[in-house]
Amino acid sequence: MQYSKPKMAELVKHSAELTKRLKEVMQEHNLEKSFALKALYHSEVKDGGRYQRDYQDL
Repeated sequence: MQYSKPKMAELVKHSAELTKRLKEVMQEHNLEKSFALKALYHSEVKDGGRYQRDYQDL
């Protein structure tokens, strides 16, 4: 499965929990949104993550 910034942004937009988590990651690690999205992808989507099915459905 490949990382896609537009798909990840769409997934975050439709999930209040992911939106909250994105803001936390950005603030906690002082990251720009694009880097925080990629970090969320690797922690919450990739390799059987919680949101993998939703990501694939997009």
